[in-house]
Amino acid sequence: MATNANLSEPSDSEQSSLNDGNLSSQSSNRSLRVAEKERRKNEAEDPFVLALKYFADAGTPVCGNDEVERNLVLVEKVAYHKGLPPEAVSVMLEFAMSLRMGTTLCPRVLKCMIPATMVPQKAVVRAVVWLSVGKIPISTQVLFLKWVLTMFDLIDGKEQLRAIYGFIFSFITDENLCPFICHLLYLLTRKENVRVYRVRKLLELQSKLGRQPFLLHLLSLYKVFCPELVTLSIPSRMRSGFRNHSLPWKSTLIRMVKRNDSQVASSISLALSVKDKAGSRKRKHNHLQIPALHSVVNKPAQADPSSIRKVVPLLQLNSFAQLLENMHHVELPAQMGSLLGSSVALQYLDCVQDESALLRLNFWLGYALHEEFLFCDGVTHNSEESLQFLNKLLSTQHFLQEGFSSSEVFLYKFLNIWDGSFLRPQILGLLSNIPVVPSSQIGQLLFQPLMQLFFTSSIFFKCGLIDCLNNMLLRWLTWHSVYALEDDLDISLNSHTSVNMTLSGFKDSVIELIHFVGRLASVGLQLEGCHTLLLSFVLDFYETVCDTFLKYGLPLVVMPPAGVFYPALLATDPVSVDRLAYIMYRYKVNLTSAKSQGTVAEQAFHISRQTFREFNHYIIIMVNCLWNSRMFQTSNLDMKLGEELLLRSKVPQCGARFSFIHHPAFMSYAIDFHQRDPKSWNWYLEYLFTQGWDGLQQFVQSNVSWKTAAEVRCPDVPSSQES
Repeated sequence: MATNANLSEPSDSEQSSLNDGNLSSQSSNRSLRVAEKERRKNEAEDPFVLALKYFADAGTPVCGNDEVERNLVLVEKVAYHKGLPPEAVSVMLEFAMSLRMGTTLCPRVLKCMIPATMVPQKAVVRAVVWLSVGKIPISTQVLFLKWVLTMFDLIDGKEQLRAIYGFIFSFITDENLCPFICHLLYLLTRKENVRVYRVRKLLELQSKLGRQPFLLHLLSLYKVFCPELVTLSIPSRMRSGFRNHSLPWKSTLIRMVKRNDSQVASSISLALSVKDKAGSRKRKHNHLQIPALHSVVNKPAQADPSSIRKVVPLLQLNSFAQLLENMHHVELPAQMGSLLGSSVALQYLDCVQDESALLRLNFWLGYALHEEFLFCDGVTHNSEESLQFLNKLLSTQHFLQEGFSSSEVFLYKFLNIWDGSFLRPQILGLLSNIPVVPSSQIGQLLFQPLMQLFFTSSIFFKCGLIDCLNNMLLRWLTWHSVYALEDDLDISLNSHTSVNMTLSGFKDSVIELIHFVGRLASVGLQLEGCHTLLLSFVLDFYETVCDTFLKYGLPLVVMPPAGVFYPALLATDPVSVDRLAYIMYRYKVNLTSAKSQGTVAEQAFHISRQTFREFNHYIIIMVNCLWNSRMFQTSNLDMKLGEELLLRSKVPQCGARFSFIHHPAFMSYAIDFHQRDPKSWNWYLEYLFTQGWDGLQQFVQSNVSWKTAAEVRCPDVPSSQES
């Protein structure tokens, strides 16, 4: 027993270590208590905390009250320097809207409501409820609504605001509040909020106030969700319905973000950077960055009590597989511009085709493009930010395989002030993505400004514009081949719009575009001396045009003008001649196919005799030029050269100078063949075809009668015995 007792007793060293541990633990606990006590003491003595406590309990009239002035100055200093924390926002908003000290201080308090991170949703809901009291001056109510709209993306949730949607809608009858209430409702509206009585109320207001843009925009959103309830015709192109207000909050937020590097406020300040039209346009263009993707609900996936459904913020979806699992539970981000920077968001837009999301995105994009590129008054653009912004917009449109209506409207205006050099590849890329323009408007919207730019710009701009118009035509024809109905009824111009165009109207627009490019190309080739690069882009365009019937199913055949045909036929490079031969071969295939279908009533379409005459005329010219060596002997030749002029040129056998052997484009091949085998000219054409000129081969085989390759004898060439 003694032994066991001795074993259980610690040694002196162990006892000492235990005592030291107890002392250190007691010291640590004491330090924590002292630190906590010190923190509470400092907090209690913090003037800002004391000021908040004052406003939380304040109720004394403001007149002659120096204490309220001192505390308010302190709150304003903190707000403008580093922003107010959420608790302070709640306290000050409740103080202002409850009018505990009258109506004088309310506007001043609202102007200093600069959140450091976020705005509590409950505080906003309580403030909205205070609007119904009726004691708040109308100017203060407008100021509060402007503050809510400005800070909308900083509100930490929208569920409770959506829950009082009907209460907010009740203020729409006030003419002073109506524009701001419509804007707020536009941001909060979901399909379940669209009701018949609300549509009727909006239509009544429209009959009273006129076709106001803010009413039309809210009605357009209602029509997207419930088209059967809104029978009103909404204009396809409306001017901006909701203004961005130039108030102190924006500039203060931006300064605070730069100072504090607040991630949440940073994403929102980008959306608030656009100034009012009444303000000065002379400002730096440094707000074209794509906003970061932030959710309306900065919380994990949760159930939305207003609609009893699961809500999954788009920010939490990292793959397409996750998107598929939560396709019908996605909560769109607070700032719709952030969709441009997220591949998952673009996949959502492409799969779901959410009209409301596209409407909001177009609204944001329209403001960004107009404010940063149109309303600049000569201010130098930030080229790097503009380049990145437009490249992101282009990649988004290519991903979605369609353009945005807001960028289309922007381009129609921007072309009138564009110098043709600023961000040329990006602007031309956007231009090539616009949908079909009605033939009655295409001249004023596109052709007039583009023609002025074309004839006053460099060869590189001319080539870029022809390539842009070629891509535009390809887009239109591809759209037709995919979306056109077989029975030629009205066809939608865009999968996300209700704008319709008949097949004949579509053909008119395509014909106008082809003829316009023909005029540009004819004059441009003359101005640039038939530049090879420009001619190459022009032939690219007509390679698209020649196959409109067989490749794209459009019953249309349009021949190139003489100003394009002859520069290509008489070009000094073999590539241009070969491509022209291929184009004429494809024209023949398309015309033959169209003519053969004339016996089938439902597939037949009328081709004018003029088109056949033009084609036959070009074929005769090419055969006489390249094969028969009678270039200047054709009676119906477009280019008339007198006999005296031909004699003065002292060129022997003028008509044979553009045959396969003497043509400047193929002279090097003729010399090479002659050096190899000067006695076998019968095989020269076969040799030429082996050099890769497939277009020439197809043209000759389809338009020239010959027996076999071994029996072919090139025209205007002496036989092997004669040579």
